[in-house]
Amino acid sequence: MGGSPSCQIAAVDMKGPVAEKVNEKIKSNCVMIFSKTYCPYCKIAKKAFSDIGVPYEVYEIDKQPDGAAVQDVLDNMTGARTVPRVFVGGKCIGGGTETRQLYKEGKLADLVQQSCEKK
Repeated sequence: MGGSPSCQIAAVDMKGPVAEKVNEKIKSNCVMIFSKTYCPYCKIAKKAFSDIGVPYEVYEIDKQPDGAAVQDVLDNMTGARTVPRVFVGGKCIGGGTETRQLYKEGKLADLVQQSCEKK
């Protein structure tokens, strides 16, 4: 039942410097989007926040040397490795599709207001 080493998943250090950086970015920004510059779903998520006039912080994974490690941490935290990973008030709301759906339903601005004014 061993399997080859190339099929084994490396453990993610959730107490290491990359995880600390990810957690700090999520904690210190009301809206935090982990994105890739070329990703159409990332553009959808950013546009939703722009359209309601809500500022957001973006970490462009594809422009950072630790991008793959950041994506590993996000996968461990949220159960998904895909981008965008969108956080509002410290909680992951999903990706571009979920963000756009909240926007279409008129719920995104309320979510930001409820999640971020408490801080």
